[in-house]
Amino acid sequence: MPRVRRSSTPPIVGQQRWRRQVLPTLRGTILDIGAGSGVSAALLHPGVAWLALEPAPGRRLAAAVRSRPGSQLLTKPAERIPLEDASVDAAICSTVLCSVADPALTLTETIRVLRPGGVLVFYEHVAAAPGSTARRIQRLASPLTRLLDHGCDPCRDTADTINRAGFSHVHLETLRISGVLGGLAPVIHGYAER
Repeated sequence: MPRVRRSSTPPIVGQQRWRRQVLPTLRGTILDIGAGSGVSAALLHPGVAWLALEPAPGRRLAAAVRSRPGSQLLTKPAERIPLEDASVDAAICSTVLCSVADPALTLTETIRVLRPGGVLVFYEHVAAAPGSTARRIQRLASPLTRLLDHGCDPCRDTADTINRAGFSHVHLETLRISGVLGGLAPVIHGYAER
């Protein structure tokens, strides 16, 4: 049974649009890796069991979890997901792999907890092309972003990390977001099947 409904919707451009198009299609038990303030809660289907993984949850996330029956707050890092093997139908990863301590271990843990046929849906900003001006600017900015933006490292090659993680199938697209920083922050989105 497919866990993500594929449709002929317009191309995805920004993170909010991605969330509005992808998250409502998920069904079953959903792990939200790096749930942040809980923005996913309002977009998920009402019948979904939402597991919000966030090592340092704030009041907004706690309130979002309380607002959804069957939801649970998990306060561990993404490298140590406190769930049984093959216990979730889908996982959400939205601008998280840039800031976790170990992205490869995070994806290994994600694969472990996904049921066979389960999917990881992702929207992540990634390093600009090697040798480009944008990549040099990312390198210069990375000490500041790591300090001020929850450990975010804009120089990670997240696409490669996802492709090498061990999923049975990966579908990803690269796009540039609009705006002044769009050229400095290429984005990937897609899904990876266990």
